[in-house]
Amino acid sequence: MAAETFRDPWGVPHLRAGSATELAFLQGENAATDRSWQIEVERWRSEGRTAEHLGPDGVVWDRFARQARIDDTARRCFHNLDPATQQWCGAYVDGVNDALEAGRRDAREFRDTATAPARWEPWTPLGVFLVHHILFSTFPNKLWRDHVARTLGAEAVELFSIEAPVWAGSNAWAATGGLTGSGAPLVAGDPHRLLELPGVYQQVRLACPEFDAVGLAFPGVPGLPHFGHTGTAAWAVTNAMADYQDLYREQLRRDGAALQALGPDGWEPVVADHQEEILVRGAATETVHVVETARGPVISGGPDGGALSLRAPSRAGGRLGFEALLPLLRSRSAADIEAALQAWVEPVNCVLAADAGGDVRQLVAGKVPVRDPENRIGPVPAESAQHRWTGTWVDLPASRVDALAVNANDRESGGGSLTGLEFAPAHRARRIRQLLEEAGDNLDAEDMQRIHMDCRLGSWPALRALLAELGGEHGISLSAPALELRDRLLAWDGSMHAASTDAGAFAAWRSALVVALAGDPVLAPLAAPAGHPALFAPWLNPVSRVGFALETIIAKGDGHGLDVATAAGRALEAAAASPSSAAWGESHTVLPLHALSDFPGAGTAAPAVPATALSGDTSCVLCTESLPGVTDASFRGPVARYVWDLSDRAKSRWIVPFGASGQPGDPNFLSQLPLWAAGELLPVMTDWDQLTKETP
Repeated sequence: MAAETFRDPWGVPHLRAGSATELAFLQGENAATDRSWQIEVERWRSEGRTAEHLGPDGVVWDRFARQARIDDTARRCFHNLDPATQQWCGAYVDGVNDALEAGRRDAREFRDTATAPARWEPWTPLGVFLVHHILFSTFPNKLWRDHVARTLGAEAVELFSIEAPVWAGSNAWAATGGLTGSGAPLVAGDPHRLLELPGVYQQVRLACPEFDAVGLAFPGVPGLPHFGHTGTAAWAVTNAMADYQDLYREQLRRDGAALQALGPDGWEPVVADHQEEILVRGAATETVHVVETARGPVISGGPDGGALSLRAPSRAGGRLGFEALLPLLRSRSAADIEAALQAWVEPVNCVLAADAGGDVRQLVAGKVPVRDPENRIGPVPAESAQHRWTGTWVDLPASRVDALAVNANDRESGGGSLTGLEFAPAHRARRIRQLLEEAGDNLDAEDMQRIHMDCRLGSWPALRALLAELGGEHGISLSAPALELRDRLLAWDGSMHAASTDAGAFAAWRSALVVALAGDPVLAPLAAPAGHPALFAPWLNPVSRVGFALETIIAKGDGHGLDVATAAGRALEAAAASPSSAAWGESHTVLPLHALSDFPGAGTAAPAVPATALSGDTSCVLCTESLPGVTDASFRGPVARYVWDLSDRAKSRWIVPFGASGQPGDPNFLSQLPLWAAGELLPVMTDWDQLTKETP
């Protein structure tokens, strides 16, 4: 069978080849053609070389990438792969490099920035995957808790123990055949990540004599790691919110020329101690000191003080989980999916797996180290034997699903205290289950699609209760306009519809409340520098943190000296003093993050995207995240939506926020945006005769 590429009407690639290896080559070739600029930037990031190509704006990331040893970890994990997986990954890279040699890696951004792609190494896909996920975890939250404890005292940490979706959030749900009209399971959901342009996921079909799978791929990475449908089996993941990375406070000293770290058994030589040069386009070369102890790479501070090392399963064990990717594509049953994911390492995911025979399973996949519970809270002393890893892994939960399963980064689906410290609040999980139960026992793809767009605000009851108290027992005097605004909001149903002016008024009050609380003398000291690299600023922003923790602060703030009711009253006065009739969607718009947005000094602008109003918000099922007090715009949200139908794959549906193409100016660069914003899904086309064959 010759290697062939077909397209559906939206430009989605359907790839067909004579073997899994030839198909991997074709997938790499396609990614390098359709997403040329996108995957090259990810390679530069994995190697810590963005500044070399795009200027000084890249130094902060490059310094972290070198210190965290991303490229070295990718190389190590690649060399530890079994020969078959190595060959498969190598074939993908060969396809990327073939596209380069054939002149198909042209992209407007290369011309605009006077840069060019280069040949990939066999381990580059693993580096790309690490770039996407090294910060998609819990360790930055430990920096925040540590900052709170050092600034306000350890007792204040509970005020920000928020059970809130800090930089994470996804939905997935499944219904067994007993609840569907077809008698076969349905799986649906939407991953929430940064709204990157082009999108972080690529719709693709991968077909060869061994398997025929549709799903969502990471451009630059072979296979379908997170979402796929093989015809008889399907899988979907959400972030388990597991805590699997630790930070250690390192004491470092020089013994002559040798750098040592204080470990549980005394002073020991470090694993790495060298300087690396970061070439900077248009500026002087920067030097970064790379230090790695027996715990892991030092990612903040250094020999002069404040050294924090990062320990992660992928670095410690030299495995990332790519051994699971080919078996996933070959899966014919839910049991096959579960077996394949026994090899998974990180990030730790909640998985829903289903098959045409009716088996539906729920499991947590990955590696969570067994160690002291204090390791989950914040940095721990490197010299303490109590806090070292035991060398064993948590036995993660797995079970059969009898009726419905809902995963929404919540404590119940993520394994609870067995795996993590903080999870998303149960708002989304409860709402999805409620909507499924209300839909009855004849569920179909339409029912699943409607759930995607539910925009009832989960945090509204707590905020409404706060509003209801104002002017009552607290004795807060409100002006007539503020009372009118309060009464208007109390009559609102809590739905964050783009067209709702009440939702817009609520958002204005909420933002004013967050700013007032963050500026309260009790919390204001948190604005002081935390002493960590600028890369971690988003996790250390006190206004953002107050916004995420708002429900907890309402419940516990008075016990920590905050006058929450007074702040809420002042916020009402501020919002009423600048009344607006604007609908929520006028300020809650999509804010796509193109790589060039991070490099204003590169001398060229990111591609323009039409202003697009969005319904939903952070604690809605339609989780188009905003940052109250910072911005109403949504830079994080559903980066794909899907419904996998196990009765007939052709009845499945999917969509991404922007389009199949990564080339600005291509008709399919933004072709899915209006449909995505409106909650529409595209059909998954499986009939080759309905597709258009691409000429070589």
